[in-house]
Amino acid sequence: MKIIVIGAGAWGTALAVAAARQHTVSLWARDAAQAAAIAAARRNEAYLPAIALPPALEVCTGPLADLPARAGCHALAVVATPMAGLRECLSALQTCTIPVVWLCKGFEHSTGLLGHEIVEQAAPRLAVGALSGPSFAQEVARGQPTALVAASPHAAVRDALMAAFHSSSLRVYGNEDLVGVEVGGAVKNVLAIATGLCDGLELGLNARAALITRGLAEMTRLGLALGGKAETFMGLSGLGDLVLTSTGALSRNRQVGLLLAQGRSLHDAVDSLGHVAEGVLCARTVAERAQALGVEMPITACVSALLDGRMGPGQAVAALMGREARGEA
Repeated sequence: MKIIVIGAGAWGTALAVAAARQHTVSLWARDAAQAAAIAAARRNEAYLPAIALPPALEVCTGPLADLPARAGCHALAVVATPMAGLRECLSALQTCTIPVVWLCKGFEHSTGLLGHEIVEQAAPRLAVGALSGPSFAQEVARGQPTALVAASPHAAVRDALMAAFHSSSLRVYGNEDLVGVEVGGAVKNVLAIATGLCDGLELGLNARAALITRGLAEMTRLGLALGGKAETFMGLSGLGDLVLTSTGALSRNRQVGLLLAQGRSLHDAVDSLGHVAEGVLCARTVAERAQALGVEMPITACVSALLDGRMGPGQAVAALMGREARGEA
């Protein structure tokens, strides 16, 4: 199989490295200078400097629309850009006949849409899907055990994803619930900011467990309202990704919460990361979509207010703990 990974950031590079251990892979970089530097060094110094690129991994650049023709019919295109770049990539690939999938997790900032909703506008004829689940780029690139979800309503797309990435170190499960998988991947980033804030304020392990559990309830409510399936949120792209992103030291969204708890400004916190933290970009959108659907998401609402400067860390905690007693379900 020929695999094209579009976007040479940390996650795109990591999956390209993993797939190139058993397939022919092209890693596409927008910037020609970056592509040349990666090809010459045989490593991505900016994002994964400790990982050598396998021999079967080619680095390329050039017009996106030309990539599928170069790959042939037995191929898979994987969009590994941040959420902000998904629409442009889908538009460029809209006439191709190979499956197109994405790795980004979030809502489009300008429209509030999930990936599958962007497809309906930008490239409705494509056979699409998403690869998601609890995964840090460094661990995947090093070949450490990881489990992911190949989500698509099209069986052929799920099969292509599993054929491309399933290996002795990377276990890939199929799931036809693309909506649920996307909601889980987006909302967990917002909840990870809340958990980072909780840990940074030293509220304790009880508080962390409560946030993760009640956050999962929020995620599930929104997912069901948008058409997802309840069981998806108890799986890898729901509970699994939420636990990893909320507790893992490599989580950028958790790091934002930790820095805000220290009194850092949001601008300083984001700048210090050097990478995109999708939870910062989509917190307000998640809260607005929930409100429009009549879905109660108090943790998300507090995170959105905190990031917008309408609430301080202490006020957010007080708002959540001051809510009236109610039944758990």
